[in-house]
Amino acid sequence: MSTISEISIPASTFVLGETLEAVPEATFDIERVVAHDTERVLPFVWASASDRETLEDALDADPSVEDVELLSDLEDEWLYRMAWIDHVEFVVHALLEEQATVLNAHSEDGRWHLRLLFPDRESLSRTYEFCEEHDIRLDVKTIYEMDSERHGRFGLTEEQSEALSAAFEHGYYEVPRGVSVEALAEKLDISHQALSERFRRAHGNLIENTLIIGADKETDSRPTPEL
Repeated sequence: MSTISEISIPASTFVLGETLEAVPEATFDIERVVAHDTERVLPFVWASASDRETLEDALDADPSVEDVELLSDLEDEWLYRMAWIDHVEFVVHALLEEQATVLNAHSEDGRWHLRLLFPDRESLSRTYEFCEEHDIRLDVKTIYEMDSERHGRFGLTEEQSEALSAAFEHGYYEVPRGVSVEALAEKLDISHQALSERFRRAHGNLIENTLIIGADKETDSRPTPEL
């Protein structure tokens, strides 16, 4: 049975550690990640910071990444394609050796938080053993089977499931809408920005785990972000 694990790892022992040290307010959110070989990972990364030029200077100086290319500029958020080339052994192992899928990955407070879907519990165990053998310190937050709980079946966190359920119950998806994002955020006691981000990740996870799961990883059917 497919198994989902939520993992935390210090950025200093993974990727973009120097960038996050130089620009501590920066945040990164992975749109898509692919491992083409055993030495590099090629993600599409949404980034935000107070100043794009400062962020890009830090990325250029960071030894864990190379070939950084700006794909989309939304003024306060930017989409990059880049190559992760250092400290990515465990992700490469999970993707190539264990056929895992990165459902979600984002940076927060100097750490990376990843949500990985494994074909079964054994493949997760082998990945954890691989990390121990290579002195990679993972903090495993949760492990659950996809069918063990309602939100787990669709790759949603509990907070994402709560937000989508509340949105549906209050008519957010009706035409016209029965509630605004601002009003719904107030009901959930979170900020408007936090709710918008939760919606974006939740919708992405729903697509990932309903329309995309089971697709051949060699011919990933997700559209590549437009150049």
